[in-house]
Order: sequence, then structure tokens, then C-alpha cells
Amino acid sequence: MSITVDSINKRFGKYQALNNVSLDIPEGKLTALLGPSGSGKTTLLRIIAGLESSDSGRICFSGQDVTGLHVRDRNIGFVFQHYALFRHMTVAQNIAFGLDSLPRKQRPPKAEIQTRVNELLEMIQLPHLSQRFPAQLSGGQKQRVALARAIATRPKILLLDEPFGALDARVRKDLRRWLRSLHDEFHFTSIFVTHDQEEALELSDQVVVMSQGNVEQVNEPTELYARPGSRFVFDFLGQVNVLSGELQQGRLSQGNAWVTVPGSEHQGNAQLYLRPHEVQLASAPTAHAHLPLRIEAVSLIGSEVRVELRPEGWQNESTDTIWEVGISHSEFNHQRPARGDLRYAVPEIGHLFNGKDSQPETIDWASSESVPRMRLINNTSA
Repeated sequence: MSITVDSINKRFGKYQALNNVSLDIPEGKLTALLGPSGSGKTTLLRIIAGLESSDSGRICFSGQDVTGLHVRDRNIGFVFQHYALFRHMTVAQNIAFGLDSLPRKQRPPKAEIQTRVNELLEMIQLPHLSQRFPAQLSGGQKQRVALARAIATRPKILLLDEPFGALDARVRKDLRRWLRSLHDEFHFTSIFVTHDQEEALELSDQVVVMSQGNVEQVNEPTELYARPGSRFVFDFLGQVNVLSGELQQGRLSQGNAWVTVPGSEHQGNAQLYLRPHEVQLASAPTAHAHLPLRIEAVSLIGSEVRVELRPEGWQNESTDTIWEVGISHSEFNHQRPARGDLRYAVPEIGHLFNGKDSQPETIDWASSESVPRMRLINNTSA
């Protein structure tokens, strides 16, 4: 079942929670509503569910206007961040609650309800805990029960409000995989709210980035990460290194730092955005970049080494500015970068914003005819 959000507005007193939001949620897809606190994502989810009313606009399910339809008549499964399990009910009773609460004409026979509960207990791998109470479960187990309860009535739409926010990192990662598998098996139209960028990019088919009650950008995870459409999306989707300065005759400069910008016709104030994996490190400046940085920390994390650096001699950078560059373990073993060492950033791909445009211009030094492709360089000359 597809979902159409049409010009939804919502105010809480003087606060504009949603500002003329329009959105299409494809049938059978898993969509993430991603944004910082106060962006309006949970309010939008609750309006779709019917738990909150909008001031204006429409919600349609597969073309049918359900704006005025009560939550119980929307055939939606809803999962809350803090589980919202009934403490006085066992695991089995919690899962059966939605079925037991159906009107008499729609309620399955008791035997059928019990069969469905048993099937769901097997699916969430908790049949041995069916008679326990929520207080006797771990956080991950509680969330599995909450998910089982939400899908017990076989809803066509599954809505989840930060479903993994209260869990530790390892359990959260395991449950993300389980939810993705569950979605692929049942083909729900699913929407989940999160402020975790990694979670949204890893789990969803489509990401909706929200800010201050507005939709900033909608796209598939890979496209969204590769081509952010605004400064906000860039800043919000993970670590980014920024060089702000004056762009004149194809060179962006700030203090003693500069980088050539091949092909750009912009002049004046500009900002160059560089993700950690789009930057290499050299022991000396290159022909197309002079970006000196002093190493602050080196962290061996997982499959890569994260190097944190502070700009050296850049006039407009604050003392709190830190750049991050990710290098491989083999590069680390070859170069052995250490705290206090001076290194130079060598950008490979960058995203240029000028003072007026909201859309960035992608700069690819690696494919530029005038700039040879650079990897980690052990230059000996300055």
C-alpha cells in the first residue's frame, strides 16, 4: 500500500512542526525519516498513523483519503521507541492483544489467535519466553515482542518511531538486520523514524531527510550520500571537512591554505566540502592543493584508521575545527602518522558551494586532465 502525504501543516502553539510537507512513500518499500531532534519526523509519523491530526493537508493510502479516518480503522502496525508493552501481560498476551481487541465480527477464533501467536513467537525466536512478563526481558527481547505485536493483525503498513534508540550498539545492529529480513519477507510498506544516519543509510530503500519541519531531500541511500542536495544534508550525513574561502580564477584560498578548482566558473565566497574518504594525506603539498594540517589523534577503528587533524595557519578557521581523514591499515603501516606530525590534505573529490547556490558542484581532481590521480604520497620535498 502506497502512502501520499499532501501539503501537511502542523503547529503546536507558535511552533511550526510541519511546514507544507508533501511526500510519496512507495508500496512495499522501507522508508526512513531522518533528521535531528525537532525536525518534525515523529510528528509526521504520528499524523500518518492517525495518532495526531494535521492542521491542513491530506494523507492518502493507495489513493484513498484517510485523513479523517480513526487510527483503529487504518490497519497500521505501530512500534514505539520504548516498547509500550503491557507490564501485567505475558509475552504471548502482549502479542495477542491487537487480535483480542478486534471487533467481534473481525476477531479470529481463539484457536486461530493462539496459532498466530505461536508462529510469531517462533519468528522472533522467543517461544521459550512466552509466559514471561516484560520486566523479565532484555531490551532487545522487548523490542522483538513489540514488533511481533505490531504485525500480529497483519497490517498493510508498519510504522516505527526510533525502534532501536533505547538499545545498545550491538543489539541495535542485530535488530536492524532482523527488521530488514522481516520487511523483505512480509513486504510491508514501512516507515521508521531515526536520527542515526548509519541506521537510515544501511536499512532503508528510501531516505527522507527533514529539518525544521521541512523535507530537505528524498533519495535512495547511495544516491543521497553521493549527491547531497544542500549544505544541511551534507553536514548531517556523517563527518565532513570544510574549506571556506575566496574563489578567484580557479583557486579557493583561506590564509595559507588553497586548492585549485578545475572547471569552476564561480567567483567570490565559496565552501568546499570533502568527506573523509575523499581526501588523502601527503607529507608535502601537491601541485593542486596546499592544505597543511597538524595531526591531533590517530585511531585504529575497524577496517580503517581515522586520522584527526587541525588546520595549520588557516586564518578563518576556529581553534575547534577538526578534519578527519580515513586511511587503510597498509597506508598507516607505511606512513606511521603520529600526533604532532604535519601533513597535507590531497582532495580527490569535492563538493563546491558558492555563496548563492543551494546545489553543490562536484569537483573531481582524479579525473581532471590537469591533475594526475593522487594516492597517499610520501613526498620528501616541500
